[in-house]
Amino acid sequence: MAVVENRVLRLCLFSLGVLFVLIGVAGVFLPILPTTPFILCAAWCFLKSSKKAYVWIYSHSIFSGPLKNWEENHAISKSAKLVSLTTITFSAIYTYLAIDGLWVKHIVLVLLTGVSIFIGTRKSQ
Repeated sequence: MAVVENRVLRLCLFSLGVLFVLIGVAGVFLPILPTTPFILCAAWCFLKSSKKAYVWIYSHSIFSGPLKNWEENHAISKSAKLVSLTTITFSAIYTYLAIDGLWVKHIVLVLLTGVSIFIGTRKSQ
């Protein structure tokens, strides 16, 4: 995939990639925050915005494992699945209990269900 030519879009994608890396780093230290999905998103943003940043994240000692696992096998580790699905479940419960708007509850729950189905149907490694 080629780097985006539009400078503004490239800057936005790069910034978003940095944000995803920061969230992913927080996930390394916070057991309730999954690292892998954010690093996958960061890698995609870097792929489209900065070849140098993409090479950096893909060769990083902590992040390269999940990236290579996804790229080569389209698989998510069992521990990442467990953490992700547990976090999603607690988020759904919290949303249901804390949000008053019924339509907001439905939208969030549909989105979380879709993400859960996607994660749950990927191969495990």
